[in-house]
Amino acid sequence: MNTWEIRFAMGNEAIAEGALAAGARFYAGYPITPSSEIAEIASRRLPQVGGVFIQMEDEIASIAAIIGASAAGKKSFTATSGPGVSLMQENLGVAVMSEIPCVIIDVQRSGPSTGLATKPAQGDVMQARWGTHGDHGIIALAPSSVQECYDLTIKAFDFSEKYRTPVYLMADEVIGHMREPYVLHEAAGLVSRKQPDPSEPGGDYKIFDFERYDDHIAPMPPYGGKYIFRMNGSMHDEAGFGCGASDNADKFIRHYEDKITKNRDDIVMTESYNMEDADYVLVSFGCSARSAMAAMRLARQEGEKVGVLKLMTLWPFPDKEVAAALKKAKAAVVPEMNLGQVASEVSRYNERKIPVIGVNRVDGSMITPYQILDALKGLYLKGLSLKGL
Repeated sequence: MNTWEIRFAMGNEAIAEGALAAGARFYAGYPITPSSEIAEIASRRLPQVGGVFIQMEDEIASIAAIIGASAAGKKSFTATSGPGVSLMQENLGVAVMSEIPCVIIDVQRSGPSTGLATKPAQGDVMQARWGTHGDHGIIALAPSSVQECYDLTIKAFDFSEKYRTPVYLMADEVIGHMREPYVLHEAAGLVSRKQPDPSEPGGDYKIFDFERYDDHIAPMPPYGGKYIFRMNGSMHDEAGFGCGASDNADKFIRHYEDKITKNRDDIVMTESYNMEDADYVLVSFGCSARSAMAAMRLARQEGEKVGVLKLMTLWPFPDKEVAAALKKAKAAVVPEMNLGQVASEVSRYNERKIPVIGVNRVDGSMITPYQILDALKGLYLKGLSLKGL
């Protein structure tokens, strides 16, 4: 492709193109609304660049296939929605335990269960963090525009390869299906999977011996080469052999968490708007961040000092950024299409105990700017007027 190209497209197309730009060459998935366009586009585009597309029999098989392809050395991804993510949780734990890079696209829809299959929601935030059992770290990114669908998909692959971990891209039905211009550009500075030193002899290889390396990420050669190694869903030692020793378990479980949390400054991405003088901060993500931006503009037109903190990384949670935003504000409003999953995290970093108000919808319709303004009005009435809004 050219170094860049402007396209008018839906978010799901930008996600598929972002995966290809990041170097993804294997997709396994099962069609599910509202993510199916990603599979459709990948089925056409991957063969054009020497990649492989496989439609699997279900989501359980889909994540198993991308884990296997990644172990063989290919950047791999799948796309689904909430019910599919539920089915993937056991094998997600295998990817965490075996430290296998892969990307899971979750275009969120209303739930639980089948829910409202064609309607938007943002109810998978905590599922992404804690859906698979056991202590572990996870990375989850949330686009709020078609451009971010492209850019954050590339970031998801880079984080996955850099930290040997599964990564979520948490889109939603609105962002996945909306159409707007975006710049399709060549991905510069892509992260390559860390490989063993060429001088290291072949044969048995300790693929989990992370303590040897300053960044605590062990190189990951592909299956089928000169290195022989094991991947194990049970607790294992540095070579992949089963090991039930308590000190070994403590070391590895802490490692799965630490390699994410200790690199949070590299992983966490937020954007701030009009926060320099903000009395009121809107903390949001995904499609709800777009409504928050509109509400901020309307409030500013009326002289109210409202700012927005947009979360592009959901996990690890942007604790420092949220705490700094709340430090000088009079109150915070958290618009999200669930019953308060991010608001509960925002409240954890509310050292001054200012009011934190949720604006929530779970009826399959977007939060509007005026619903956010109504929440702000309730705060203004405690001492300020809304000045006509």
